[in-house]
Amino acid sequence: MCGSSIPLRLLLWIVGAAVSTTQGKVLGPANLTAEAGRPLLLGCNITTEPGDMVYQVRWLNKHHKLILAYEQGTSPHISHQDQNVQLTVSHHNASYITFTKVQAADSGCYHCIFDVYPKGTQQGLACFNIIGKVHFDGNKTAISGKPTTLSCWYSLPGRVRQVLWRKTAEQGDTTTVGSVAEGNHYKIEEQFKGQVSLSRTLGHTELTIKAVRTEDEACYTCEFHTYPDGTRAATTCLSVYVLPKPEVSQVTSPSGITEANCTAKSRPAAEIMWNVGSDNRTLGPPFSSAYEQGDGTTIVTSTLLFQSGLFSDLSIKCIVHHPGLNKPLLMSLNTNMGPAMVILISVCGVAAVLLLCLCVCLCKCFICTDENILAFMDCDIPNQPPRTTVAQLLLQGLTDKTCFLFKVKPNYFVICNFENEQKGGKIIDCLYIKEVDHISLPLTF
Repeated sequence: MCGSSIPLRLLLWIVGAAVSTTQGKVLGPANLTAEAGRPLLLGCNITTEPGDMVYQVRWLNKHHKLILAYEQGTSPHISHQDQNVQLTVSHHNASYITFTKVQAADSGCYHCIFDVYPKGTQQGLACFNIIGKVHFDGNKTAISGKPTTLSCWYSLPGRVRQVLWRKTAEQGDTTTVGSVAEGNHYKIEEQFKGQVSLSRTLGHTELTIKAVRTEDEACYTCEFHTYPDGTRAATTCLSVYVLPKPEVSQVTSPSGITEANCTAKSRPAAEIMWNVGSDNRTLGPPFSSAYEQGDGTTIVTSTLLFQSGLFSDLSIKCIVHHPGLNKPLLMSLNTNMGPAMVILISVCGVAAVLLLCLCVCLCKCFICTDENILAFMDCDIPNQPPRTTVAQLLLQGLTDKTCFLFKVKPNYFVICNFENEQKGGKIIDCLYIKEVDHISLPLTF
């Protein structure tokens, strides 16, 4: 019958439990604090006496709903388990469960119930509160002149009533940048207007600096005013880099020693190296100097000395390293191009001067003389006096378009159409002919 299927001691335990419940000897945490979105370990310990045996353990939430139940044994047998709850520890005198991800709705007191043979049911309470946490992306580096955004968020956005941003300079001075609050309240402090902007959201806030300057390097605090958690804040620091723009120069002394300089202004200070190829024939290692500027930047100059003739076929490179660069900057110092470039420029200059002189001489000797002007007349207005010079016609303002005939060589002529301008004239059309006798005057272009 029944005795064959249920042990006698279990029947006695059930009867005892139905009659009365013993005073609890179960201890649990009175008030834990857990962060929303994180796991939480919650447990209860029970004090037992010799002969007591925990047969079953049940966990109920604040609404007295079962979330976990298991039978105690060498290997516990779980009969009920909510999705967000896991059994972590199951000893004869302790039971611990883990919430994989607690939310604000999970806060409260949980009942841990131990079914003990032969004493019956013993239970306790384990309570915890849920609070939010401020999350930041971490410290950030920005490039001078470019925009950057600092962001932070609160893990329980529904509790946020106001967001406040503060700036703490390197000297320790703290100033308020701006704030956003419920009711569409938005404020940027006067000294930061036009430089920064704030997002209008509360749970997730962003501070944008439109064009970063070196004085923007500081630590920024994102402060959430929440209810009922109170004030929660976190701080991140912004570093400002000024990227180098290296310049190289060289000067050669009469003795043939070349001094090459590579200069870079940056923040923080750049590191300058030289690449002279596998055959290093410099006059000693390079030497550097650094000068801090008032704007927080540093000017670094590296100087390299070498015998000019030894590097006639070698390209020397200045290599600039900086933490704000994805890769080093290379600036070439082509020593073999210096003398050649000077010679080339000199030759071109002399050739240009000679060509100009030749053109002037040809014009003066063969074309641009009154002796070679055989005919000069107005293309549109006939009966102009012959042999009138160009200057005379321009001064008289008799015509806008004038034709004149040049003698190039015996029996070869050029007829040009001359257009008058206020400050001079220009040839706008020319006709090359061989026999002047066949020209009919006046000419028409």
